[in-house]
Amino acid sequence: MKRILCLLLLAGSINSALGQSAKKQKVFTEDIDRFWVAYDSIRTTANRTKQLAYINNLYIKPGTEGLAAFMKARDYSAELWVDLINKLPKYWASIRPNTLAVKTKTKDIEKSIRRFKRLYPEMREASMYFTIGGLRSGGTVDGSKVLIGTEIATGNAQTDVSEFKNPWLPGVFKEQSMDNIVPLNVHEYVHTQQHEGGANLLGQSLKEGACDFVTELIMGKPLQGTYFTYGAAHEQELREAFKQEMFTTYYAHWLYNGSTASTTADLGYYMGYAINKAYYAPAKSKRQAVKEIIELDYANPEAVERFVKQSGYYPEGWDKAALLAGFTARQPVVLGTLPATNGTAELDATDRTLVIQFDREMGEGMSFSPGPRGKEYFPLKKPVGFSTDHKSFTVEMELQPHHEYEFVVTVMPRGFISKDGYLLRQDYPIRFKTK
Repeated sequence: MKRILCLLLLAGSINSALGQSAKKQKVFTEDIDRFWVAYDSIRTTANRTKQLAYINNLYIKPGTEGLAAFMKARDYSAELWVDLINKLPKYWASIRPNTLAVKTKTKDIEKSIRRFKRLYPEMREASMYFTIGGLRSGGTVDGSKVLIGTEIATGNAQTDVSEFKNPWLPGVFKEQSMDNIVPLNVHEYVHTQQHEGGANLLGQSLKEGACDFVTELIMGKPLQGTYFTYGAAHEQELREAFKQEMFTTYYAHWLYNGSTASTTADLGYYMGYAINKAYYAPAKSKRQAVKEIIELDYANPEAVERFVKQSGYYPEGWDKAALLAGFTARQPVVLGTLPATNGTAELDATDRTLVIQFDREMGEGMSFSPGPRGKEYFPLKKPVGFSTDHKSFTVEMELQPHHEYEFVVTVMPRGFISKDGYLLRQDYPIRFKTK
């Protein structure tokens, strides 16, 4: 009897533990409530010291581990939140009800995760954290944590965007609805199952597109969004344009380009989605196809190329070397300077301007940095601007006699860029001496 009683107690203990594990919290929304408590307190005072104390003590310090991870991933700070709260009162007032409504979606999210488990039995458990971020990301992942910026994820056409100067978020919100909350979270959840990294634009686009495609399978209906709408309407031209750049590491035309896109941002997501869909369609074992899509090593160029070949999305194939050479040819270069530098001739210390010449018409943007020897050798005082034909850029200098100077025209995302949207091919160092 004692043995039977012990076994029953052990079984009860195991069942209790399993029950607790099954009920373990997966979706965390308490950061949303904490943010609005801090927000209300900040709005009661114009004293910045008090405002920073409120956001720190009421939001950041008691926040979830998801909030801490999101802050690290997107470089969020108390100062940033206070600045945004003060600058965008109409926006915050309009987005508040949407963020609070997220709690009504948690059961649907949990149902979707269960459907994901049936679709992909190898699925590893992850946790979702709804936070209020600093308007830099609608969602990302950190290991087994899904991190959602609810202030972006819940924006829609009714959200007041009159205070925004950049068109990115107004464009995103125009196509969103509260129905997007569940698919967005599933997309990020799929990320927690994938390999790290992407070897190039193709690998990274497949990674993002895989999340969208698997999410569509889980939801059982087509996904909505600006890049889906635009992508479907322009797929043939996008297909060829993407091919020209897919083996580069240049993302600016395709990914994470909400503030710079000339048409629609994040079209690389759509291209990755389309290729994954083409891979899945003819598969005899759909479950195996899903497994191969999720477990693709996106950082392995050979594996990525094999995947695309098997998809049949580019039946004509490609010449990788020719594509890379063509991309390089489209990147602008610095031809030289007036007066000439990087030689034996010395400049006169009375020279006040330097003209940097490019091989083609440039768009807006510039970027300079000191050379290896630091600011003591940095001669630039201020930029003057582009010539009428946009093929040269003038800077004003401040020089001393018998001195060495150096600086670098640097390749930066917001630096010098050609009119058709290509960054400099490489940094261009400039060195000279004065008489």
